[in-house]
Amino acid sequence: MISRRQFLRLVGGGFIASAALSTYAFAIEPMYRLRLATYRFTPPNWSAGLKLRVALIADIHACKPWMTIERIEEIVARTNDLRPDVILLLGDYSAGMRLVTEYVHSSAWAPVLGKLKASLGVYSVLGNHDWWEDKSAQRAGHGPTFGQLALQGQGIPVLENDAVRLLKDDKAFWIAGLGDQLALLPHKKYGRHHWQGMDDLEGTLAKVTDTAPVLLMAHEPDVFPTVPDRVSVTMSGHTHGGQVRLFGYSPVVPSRYKNRYAYGHVVENGRHLVVSGGLGCSIAPVRFGSPPEIVMLELGESAAV
Repeated sequence: MISRRQFLRLVGGGFIASAALSTYAFAIEPMYRLRLATYRFTPPNWSAGLKLRVALIADIHACKPWMTIERIEEIVARTNDLRPDVILLLGDYSAGMRLVTEYVHSSAWAPVLGKLKASLGVYSVLGNHDWWEDKSAQRAGHGPTFGQLALQGQGIPVLENDAVRLLKDDKAFWIAGLGDQLALLPHKKYGRHHWQGMDDLEGTLAKVTDTAPVLLMAHEPDVFPTVPDRVSVTMSGHTHGGQVRLFGYSPVVPSRYKNRYAYGHVVENGRHLVVSGGLGCSIAPVRFGSPPEIVMLELGESAAV
């Protein structure tokens, strides 16, 4: 039989362990950790000899105390130090939760993102929270959102169902950006009974006018099953890797496909998807087993998977 002293030690030890885990999940991992996730591969439909370094920044969710301007400045500096050819911002710059001490306005975070530097430029898409937190855009049923205007004001193009052709060492490739798939919240007052997206995949790819490789930015990865083989790589955020991830499994993932597209480099039927774990938090300020990350794609560096 366990003694009272042993029982109290057991309870005390459990309490200390729980407190330590809570401190790590709510304070240390979301606010102080920052890792680099690197994926090296040659995607399909890739031009021979084209080597491309693409940095992905996703789900900043600017707010205090979890994602301050100082924290965003650190992320920008770390990304610039990687010397990528192109930097892609995958959406969700706005807070995305109510458990904050102060919101950080787009007039504060956009100038910091404006300091990102890449030889071939910086491009962006919007995320669902960039739409959801803009009440005017929700009422109107269309943009531009304040986040879009802030990014464009810093010289960062926002690709809303659009595509741009770039050259690296005289070899062409395309960056395509999809409108958000969950942009408009359900609202009976405005005649919306379910989420309405701003995405137009067919229209976006129709703007690609040659056979050069296509890199597709799509904030939510759920579009991936409908992305045609023409696209070399689809790049997404949104899921945060589930924010809590244990042994490669996330109990809660904001995707109808659950863990199928929760995180990482996914290859299905020869098509490639990379889902960033993102940088900030939404709904709740917790991360455990899914630390904030900058993603680097080194494309054309190895044989196709």
